[in-house]
Amino acid sequence: MLVGLLCLWAVPAFAQGCAMCYSTTSATSKDGQKAISKAVAVLVAPPLGVMTLGVGLAFRYGRKRDQEQNLDDNSQPL
Repeated sequence: MLVGLLCLWAVPAFAQGCAMCYSTTSATSKDGQKAISKAVAVLVAPPLGVMTLGVGLAFRYGRKRDQEQNLDDNSQPL
């Protein structure tokens, strides 16, 4: 549900674009427009992958750290 809300929240951002990009794209043929759309998707993929990997590793590290702290806390007598 959270992902759906985030997608709906970002819908107005899809309508934003620079005037130069819009005019250049509208002046090209339909094949050129499709190529530009694919190029944008290709350019977005690497940063998205790196960020996903980074967040995943951060959560993994945090979970491992918490488990180690819980083991250390349980082994010490009060």
